[in-house]
Amino acid sequence: MSENERDALAAAGSTRTLKRGEMLFAAGDDEAACATLVTGALKVTAFDTDGNEHILSLVHPSGFVGELFSPFAHNDVVALTESKLCTFVRQDIERAIDDYPALARALLRRSQEDLLATRSLLELTAHASAEARLAALLHDFAAAASNTSCHIANSFELPLARGEIANMLGLTIETVSRKLGELEDMGAITREGKRGIGVTDPALLKEISGR
Repeated sequence: MSENERDALAAAGSTRTLKRGEMLFAAGDDEAACATLVTGALKVTAFDTDGNEHILSLVHPSGFVGELFSPFAHNDVVALTESKLCTFVRQDIERAIDDYPALARALLRRSQEDLLATRSLLELTAHASAEARLAALLHDFAAAASNTSCHIANSFELPLARGEIANMLGLTIETVSRKLGELEDMGAITREGKRGIGVTDPALLKEISGR
């Protein structure tokens, strides 16, 4: 988008900050806003009939969240860390799409990227080893934490608890803990405190992930 188009879009939005665990919107909301994530991390979740949570996807900075062409939200969207967002009322974003064709193309491209990421996650959890699943997720977290697309971040804080990681990857908490230790022993990562991860060998981490 041009600078003028970006300025017009920004003027239509409002800034909102969520605390860790705070909900952006819930499944069934018929007035759910659309938003772009500025800083932090979000999870998109659903619950099965037994009340178990399933993490469907993660939203990283610059990510877009919202269901523009649905009358209501289908999933919960919750902040994993303190998160800053630019939110848009549905009518405003629809008007902006009418006014700026470049925005429609950008949203279509983003939707395609999100679909491919979801398919990649499904393929990963269905076929890859536990070690590859965890390495791929850590690599994605490091990429999201970087301020450039040229390389991943050297260190980051895990936005998910180990139980959430296990849930997302179809593993047990014990397996996640064991594989973190193995990745550290291999020299791919170092664990720093409760949630800190240092990436000591990005190439090795990517190789293990199979990406």
